[in-house]
Amino acid sequence: PPPFTGVWMGDSKLCAIGVHCGNHITSHGLALNCCTDLTWFDHIVPCGLEGKGVTSLSHELGRHITVDHVLEPFLDSFQEVFDCTLDFSGD
Repeated sequence: PPPFTGVWMGDSKLCAIGVHCGNHITSHGLALNCCTDLTWFDHIVPCGLEGKGVTSLSHELGRHITVDHVLEPFLDSFQEVFDCTLDFSGD
């Protein structure tokens, strides 16, 4: 929910999105919780946000969702949204 970044399901974060700038270097990324063991989050305040939770695709959909399940559709959507072509020739 605004003003928080990421992808949310109600009051629970499903995907963290971040940017870091330092020493003339910019890095960015995301963390999509697919089948994450959510019990680890019981020991911290995720993203420093009191009263907010963390969820996963597996939890929300009620079935086991792995990274392999979402990787291809995610990359296809990324290419469409950013109007680009991903190059995997270095594999």
